[in-house]
This record gives sequence, structure tokens and C-alpha cells, in this order.
Amino acid sequence: MKERIIRAVAGTMVLASILLAVYVNIYWLGLTAFVGLNLFQSSITKFCPLEYFLEKAGIE
Repeated sequence: MKERIIRAVAGTMVLASILLAVYVNIYWLGLTAFVGLNLFQSSITKFCPLEYFLEKAGIE
């Protein structure tokens, strides 16, 4: 369940930042880069900040 939430949040953030970049300001693509870097670092370090907060919230 936790992994599905993480994927849903990451996908939503990427889609939202692309829409914001198209309709508001191109610099919103920085959010897409941040999400991508966070996913990359979590694959290397096995630490995901969202997973940490979900565990603290009691979501397994």
C-alpha cells in the first residue's frame, strides 16, 4: 500500500509541475527535476522521506 501511495504522489507531482510549467512558468520544471532526483537517491540509499512520513502516520 505504501509503495502505491509513493508512486501516486510522485506521479501527481510530476504531472502537476508539467501543467504549471506550461500554463504558469517554465521554472516549475524544477519540481519535476526534484522528484526525479529524489526517486533516484531513494533507489541508491533506500531512504524515502515520504515513506518515513507514511510510517509515522501509521500507514503500512
